[in-house]
Amino acid sequence: MAHDHGFHPVRITRVIDETADARTYALDAPFPYRAGQFLTFKACGALRSYSMSSSPDTDAELRTTVKRVPGGLVSNWMLDNLEPGDLVEVTRPAGAFCLRETSAPLVAFCGGSGITPIASLVKSALATTDRRVRVLAADRDAGSAIFRDELADLAGRHPGRFEIERHLDAESGFVTADRVRGFTGADQDADFYVCGPAPFMDLVERSLLSLGVEEGRIFIERFAAADEEPAGPEKEGTVTIVLSGKRKTIPQRAGETLLQSARRAGLTPPFSCEAGNCATCMAQVTDGEAKMRVNNALEEDEVAEGWVLTCQGEPATEHITVVYED
Repeated sequence: MAHDHGFHPVRITRVIDETADARTYALDAPFPYRAGQFLTFKACGALRSYSMSSSPDTDAELRTTVKRVPGGLVSNWMLDNLEPGDLVEVTRPAGAFCLRETSAPLVAFCGGSGITPIASLVKSALATTDRRVRVLAADRDAGSAIFRDELADLAGRHPGRFEIERHLDAESGFVTADRVRGFTGADQDADFYVCGPAPFMDLVERSLLSLGVEEGRIFIERFAAADEEPAGPEKEGTVTIVLSGKRKTIPQRAGETLLQSARRAGLTPPFSCEAGNCATCMAQVTDGEAKMRVNNALEEDEVAEGWVLTCQGEPATEHITVVYED
């Protein structure tokens, strides 16, 4: 059976103003979670995922932090409207942007609200391991630096183990590849965690790879849905979709997801975020195999049982059958 990927009403117990455009929401949500994971919120007819800024190893309450985004539908509504006592609908925690069981140093690069899951990881790493932790946090200016005092206090309580450097774009310009390489220094065997705006993450990833850092040591948290890719030419093989009692079989197309195939077959499959975060589009592969580009929602045992995020899944065999739950 698939795990619980539905939405649950939880109550906001308190609200913390972090900066002029960022707020933290403490939730009365009895969900177990791991540092670095996120919740998916349903609001304004849309779904958005926000990382926990709390740590299950150091904080008594579950907290998530949201930053205002120009034109942002859900984030702006949350900051403008939500108050203590309000109910919000959220999924159970999900995501794989978590700590590995290793003694390697932890080096993190974050931009803006990307510091949210990084703060969670830092607190857990310091509380449960002996790892050295270093963070380069980039912000527009001093007034937009989220968790500035909290993390500075944490550094003061862990001298020699935790170091955080604040890079302010207003004073030093945007972070450069040289800045990334300089901050990395001799820690090329560290685990690297990266979260922030897409151009920032791309820059950090390229810079780390140019230093010879192994790709498997770089962990990146991406929430934005990828642009729809045009379908490629037909290829050998078929995709069979079973949905609401209807069964359709169509030729495979190169680069096409199972969700796109279902739409091309004239069906109306469930979907929402199309980023691999919410599991709204999940279905079970009953014949053949699929590979997922991104999976931030399904557990390992679900994948082993054949469940797949159809918005991220592509056929990995010549013939594949996918069944949506009624």
